[in-house]
Amino acid sequence: MDTILLITILIVIFALLFDFINGFHDTANAIATSVSTRALPPRVAVLMAAFMNFIGAITFVGVAKAIASDIVDPFALSTPEAPLVGSVVILAALCSAITWNLVTWYYGIPSSSSHTLIGSIAGAAIAAAGFDILNYSGFIKILQALIFSPFIALAAGFIVMSIFKVLFKNFNLYKTNKGFRTLQIGTAALQSFTHGTNDAQKAMGIITMALIAGGLQSTDEVQGWVRLACAIAMGLGTSIGGYKIIKTVGGKIMKIRPVNGAAADLASASVIFGATLIHLPVSTTHVISSAIMGVGTAQRVKGVKWGTARKIVMTWIITMPISALMSSAFYFLLDLIF
Repeated sequence: MDTILLITILIVIFALLFDFINGFHDTANAIATSVSTRALPPRVAVLMAAFMNFIGAITFVGVAKAIASDIVDPFALSTPEAPLVGSVVILAALCSAITWNLVTWYYGIPSSSSHTLIGSIAGAAIAAAGFDILNYSGFIKILQALIFSPFIALAAGFIVMSIFKVLFKNFNLYKTNKGFRTLQIGTAALQSFTHGTNDAQKAMGIITMALIAGGLQSTDEVQGWVRLACAIAMGLGTSIGGYKIIKTVGGKIMKIRPVNGAAADLASASVIFGATLIHLPVSTTHVISSAIMGVGTAQRVKGVKWGTARKIVMTWIITMPISALMSSAFYFLLDLIF
């Protein structure tokens, strides 16, 4: 079998594995609040999230195109003198991203799959061709989205919760909680849908990059089979569930009640879907955790467990540089093999 074709097949397999892992790693965030408030039993929440993730994943492709071309120009990765470079870069990036996702999942840390994937692509590309290979305008645009989206989500959570406090201040607490627990079924479904519209497309973008780098595709269009395969992988991963991360996001940041959960879901879903509409990848982990912090701050600043929040933020900060270093190491290792 041709070496480039072999590596491309490996990339497709690893990209779908990344999407599968992303399903149980990141989707836990989308249903954490509804599970922690008992609006939905864990098994029902996971199955609903799997279905909504699938629907979201096959609906949009803008983020996939951004991943495929805005970080590194896939057409510039390989040259006639070094036809394997682009494919090896992408495979190294996937190896790094999968490794970091599994490590953080094992320890129940809600790290960002977006950060690790983007950092890994950049690191492997730099190892292969130096810093000039980066598409700086697109890369900076993506970094800005990743940096600013948590702050926007924090503000959105604060605003939505503040509105709820005013609207429902004279309502019976028991009836209000019961109503919001019902509302959370819808907000959790919306949250899972928006997760699929953004996160599943990252693997689509990777596969599209690989097809271009391997000379099997000449445009950045996302093929139908790629969309379907990634949507299925994400849905299957979600069906497995990520209960360690549900525990962290759903209880260790702040005590979640139905009104808090609904506010956090609405705020974070709005930010994620807004990013999808302008074709920007954001970290659903960052956005959801930040929205919960914003909701907690609106209710009572001391109610937020800032120790846990600091640990999560620290993970956010270190994920991208660590992923870049790991992918560089994977690139040099794979370069020796191929």
